[in-house]
Amino acid sequence: MKNRLNALLVIILFILMGCSKDGTTGEKPPKSKIKIGKESYETSLGTYCWKGTCVDAIGSVERLKGKVPVKVKPNEEIRFVIDYEPKPNDFHLTQTNEGKEKEVTVRDNRFVVPTEEGIYYYDYGVWWMDEKEEHLSHGDASYAFVLEVK
Repeated sequence: MKNRLNALLVIILFILMGCSKDGTTGEKPPKSKIKIGKESYETSLGTYCWKGTCVDAIGSVERLKGKVPVKVKPNEEIRFVIDYEPKPNDFHLTQTNEGKEKEVTVRDNRFVVPTEEGIYYYDYGVWWMDEKEEHLSHGDASYAFVLEVK
């Protein structure tokens, strides 16, 4: 019983830590860009855990207030680019519009913007999960950007 409790505590610790010191390089997570057609745009690094250091940041809407949104057309395809090896192997994209959050599907590092005009804030979370140990992350990062569908 005691061994099970210790094992459970270790798993919870790994989940709460969010990352290990192995498998990543650099002091911070790599930069991420979005690519629209031939144009690339930087994203804003937010919360991350990297090489044993975790940093918390305010949400994308607050962090990007006052930033000029990237203008896109309805149904335009956006591609994520992270120039780093190994590539992250777990992804999560959330869209916020007029205070409402929504999950957005990402396939092959791509997603499609809405058809409705408006300002959309995005949080793109990525994880470098261990290939062998299911709950072990070598690093994670969230990136934010704002788009104007017009």
